[in-house]
Amino acid sequence: MIKAGIIGVGHLGKIHLKLLNVSKYFELVGYHDLKKLDELNNFVFFKNVKDLIINSDAIFICTNTPYHYIYAQICLNLNKHIFIEKPITSNIKDAKTLLNLSSKKKLKIQVGHVERFNAGFQCIKNEIKKPKFIECHRLAEFNPRGNDVSVVLDLMIHDIDIVLSLIKSKPKVINANAVCVINDTPDICNARVEFESGEVANFTASRISQKNMRKSRFFQSNAYISVDFLNKKTEVVKIRDYDEKNPYSLLIENSKGLKKEIFYENPTINENNAIQDEHDSFAKSINLDKEPEVSATDGYNALKLANQIIERL
Repeated sequence: MIKAGIIGVGHLGKIHLKLLNVSKYFELVGYHDLKKLDELNNFVFFKNVKDLIINSDAIFICTNTPYHYIYAQICLNLNKHIFIEKPITSNIKDAKTLLNLSSKKKLKIQVGHVERFNAGFQCIKNEIKKPKFIECHRLAEFNPRGNDVSVVLDLMIHDIDIVLSLIKSKPKVINANAVCVINDTPDICNARVEFESGEVANFTASRISQKNMRKSRFFQSNAYISVDFLNKKTEVVKIRDYDEKNPYSLLIENSKGLKKEIFYENPTINENNAIQDEHDSFAKSINLDKEPEVSATDGYNALKLANQIIERL
């Protein structure tokens, strides 16, 4: 069992805490926060954060983003593996420092881009091949949590990470605009990113929407694939040669008389707890000494593109 501690037990930190307490890979040591919480009386509270770190093999950092780097650096210097909630840090310089330090000390860093483990995405990710156009919408009703950073780092970065996990190419052209509605940082943002290999991704994020939506659409030469991250649903529409013998074919015909038919696929979605799965993935990377599924490099790349989008605003 890997001894694990948690720094920061806000809304998300509490979820991590309770899942670690029943994990088959981790043994929960305790938590550190500004003060002991009465609702967590069943868990060990460490007033001194270094005592928690020293007594653990791995630390889950679930604080507000500005504190990620501070605690991560302490953990790495004390030779502890770390799980950091997204984004990896507030800025690229700090992220690069953590990346280099973890590599030097041969320690694992996994970043909490939890949508990688979403059941809707997991069942179809291997079918998304060379998408030419990607449309991402991530809309949320207003919530005071997460407003310490731009909506790009709060919400859009989830979709940035998903896109970068599929497109292995550098951004070439970035255009973006945004609006500050209730906060000093942008609450609504739209960005268009063109990659060197030709793909185009359009991102829209809002944290003052009247409804919640987390949906991405992938358009490629042989298919249209839609992933509903909120409801964990997937839709796949493909085109094939027209079968005249099939009376139920959904026929389409162009001006030149070329006939094709549309057909639908319904991938099997295996229900899961995405946060539990990312815990298990992190544990396996430690036990098997392999690169985490969402590595520090992935966190760095997502943050880099997010910052490039913010610079264009």
